[in-house]
Amino acid sequence: MMNSNLARLALSAVLALAPAGMTAERAHAVEPGTVELTFQVGERRGAIMVALFDSEAGYDKNAPAHATRVPVGEAPLKAIFPGLRPGRYAAKSFQDVDSDGAMNANMFGIPTEPIGFSNNAPPRFGPAPWQAAAFEVGVEGAAQTITLR
Repeated sequence: MMNSNLARLALSAVLALAPAGMTAERAHAVEPGTVELTFQVGERRGAIMVALFDSEAGYDKNAPAHATRVPVGEAPLKAIFPGLRPGRYAAKSFQDVDSDGAMNANMFGIPTEPIGFSNNAPPRFGPAPWQAAAFEVGVEGAAQTITLR
């Protein structure tokens, strides 16, 4: 079970959102220094809220280095973060199905809207741990596909 702080953490991570694109999976060449995240969703409603972290401390404190909102519309759903320095990054995301700007959760704090993490890392009584979600971004960039569940 996820703790009740997860909903608040996810919301705080996306409050400072700036429009941008995203994608995952390396099906094509990625621009140097760019992370592309592609999202797989069940429902075609709302928006995908994404926070990208450049350190384990930021990830644990839910202090993203970058954040974006991707409207759910035509496929593919992509978020693109350009101009990143090489290093380790991790992403937390959720689908704001009802477009209320918050990740909804039940009375036990378990999200009622689809969530996902980079590497499709599974949540563990809260967000997936940094070690499971972190991925390398080289000078050539990186791409991943995240399935929201």
